[in-house]
Amino acid sequence: MTVREEQIALCHFMIDSMQRRRIALCDAGTGIGKTYAYLAAAVLFRSCRPSRGAQSITISTATVALQDAICREYLPFLSRVLLKNRVIDRPLYAAVRKGKERFVCDIRLAQRLEAVREKEKNEKQFKALLSLRGKLDLDQLPELSGFDRRQVCVPAHCPSNCPGARSCRYHRYLWEVSRCESMIQICNHNYLLADAVHRLEGRRPLLNDSRLLIVDEAHRLPETARQMCACSVSTTDLTELCSLLEREHLPGSQALRGSVQELAHSLTEPGQRSLCTAFLLTEKRKEALQNTISLLRRLLAERRSLPFSLHYRLEETERLLSIFRRRDKHYVLTLRSHRDGFFQLRADVRDTPAQLRRLLWEQEIPAVLTSGTLMTGGSFERTRRTLGISCRWTETKAASPFPYQENCLLYFPANPTAARFGSGEEADWIAEQILYLVTAANGHTLVLFPSYSLMSTAAHRLRGRLSVPIMEVWRHAQDVIRQFKQCNNAVLFASGSCWEGVDFPGDMVSSLILPRLPFSAPDPLSEAEREQYPTLENYIREAVVPEMQRKLRQGFGRAIRTETDVCAVSILDRRACPGGRYHQAVLDALPECPVTQSVGEIEAFLRFKKGPEYFREERSWKNKNETYAMKSSITQPILI
Repeated sequence: MTVREEQIALCHFMIDSMQRRRIALCDAGTGIGKTYAYLAAAVLFRSCRPSRGAQSITISTATVALQDAICREYLPFLSRVLLKNRVIDRPLYAAVRKGKERFVCDIRLAQRLEAVREKEKNEKQFKALLSLRGKLDLDQLPELSGFDRRQVCVPAHCPSNCPGARSCRYHRYLWEVSRCESMIQICNHNYLLADAVHRLEGRRPLLNDSRLLIVDEAHRLPETARQMCACSVSTTDLTELCSLLEREHLPGSQALRGSVQELAHSLTEPGQRSLCTAFLLTEKRKEALQNTISLLRRLLAERRSLPFSLHYRLEETERLLSIFRRRDKHYVLTLRSHRDGFFQLRADVRDTPAQLRRLLWEQEIPAVLTSGTLMTGGSFERTRRTLGISCRWTETKAASPFPYQENCLLYFPANPTAARFGSGEEADWIAEQILYLVTAANGHTLVLFPSYSLMSTAAHRLRGRLSVPIMEVWRHAQDVIRQFKQCNNAVLFASGSCWEGVDFPGDMVSSLILPRLPFSAPDPLSEAEREQYPTLENYIREAVVPEMQRKLRQGFGRAIRTETDVCAVSILDRRACPGGRYHQAVLDALPECPVTQSVGEIEAFLRFKKGPEYFREERSWKNKNETYAMKSSITQPILI
């Protein structure tokens, strides 16, 4: 089936699901054009089914980049095509809905400008601050520092007596988007769930009523829901609350500060490193929690006027500490503590899928959920379970049209190390493998690590040994990625969020290396999920492996971004190699493509596909014979 035929089939499937008010699960590979498919399906569904009720279509995404692409690229093009063919009689229009922290508060902006007026401020950042006088959306200014964003954004709770209320640009924006006849409203997953919570609790909705829901990047929705349903309180939060209460001259605020110090002492141990563990309720902690809760309740009972935001914080703090005091079984309770007295108590809802079911799927409006990684191991079962979808679903898979058989080569080492994971011996072996693979590909390499610690170790061992620069993605990820894209040839070491959402088309990445399979590290949440399965084997098979496969597919997706891209993908983990425990699971997760266990085959493959101009840079090994001699001493050239 051609790309066009696959896209049309996907669009038809979506329209049929909408007509039948189903929840459509669509696993659509890279390059299939799923965004155009669901936009066209939504417009046709709305045009063919006029209604007196809700008219809007809600599209939820996980990233701002996709929201911008829909507004600036996909919708304008689709609008022109549909207008030309007289499918619609007026252009498509979309309104982007975001949280208030993404918009500027004019009062706070004036205060910030006054605060930095006499100081030595970075010129670029100062100009960005000044330009906010004419811009409302903070996302339009990526050069704005994170600190400045926090100082000038709309606060979580606007004071009722705000002097700028009448001229507030943010409130004018809210008024306009809530009353406009926009056909499409675009938001992120957090905003979608926050709107659902408001509706469930009988509060004013954040979004206009909708007749159709589309969730793109749907594999991110369960994690977003978990974050949304979680609540936490830290040393910083409690100390700030004490300061706010003291500013109001409330009796008992000083006693609360002392109680917070006792609580911190009970939760932390002198000399301990930073730890994140399941919360244990000792007698000492029980007493400290009870004292703090009693003081909070006494402050809440005060018969005097308190600012709404402060009263709300008191209630939420008391509620959260009570969850830990009674060890509420509906939550997974964790403690993050440090030797300097810092702690964070966090309560995660134990049954997030049930929360998603109540918030979204019981509303019975048609929904389309799409992503490139909804299927794991050839099944949607894991996705349905984590999303809480138990009825009226339908599913389809649209395979990527990219020619993986011709343009991709999958490499497993023939003799993987048997060293213990995390040992120095294993790190040495991984570094040597990366060295040989980078040399075979003449640079142009992305190395995706499962952890930052392993990334740091490998970078230290390879520094100064490669003929091309090594770039490491740490805090300022976008800056480093931008430098990598601008560089003619380099090696990028990355972890964390770089497993998905980054795009390196062409020759930027011709070699992708995965030192280890992306299994998630055990934590209190995964231990709580494990309790839901009859045996450890069931848990690994039905939860751990599918999650690894999903993330593996995301990482693999960094390799081939266009129909003409060529890339060698190397997986060094011995568990993934032929004969390894997860070899078949790895093959099931990835597109079908040739497999090799020879580094020499990688160089031959790239030389054949790339042409001589790709290898113009000076090689670190002197000649081809020496290169192949060194490689063949490590692996036997086997092409499977």
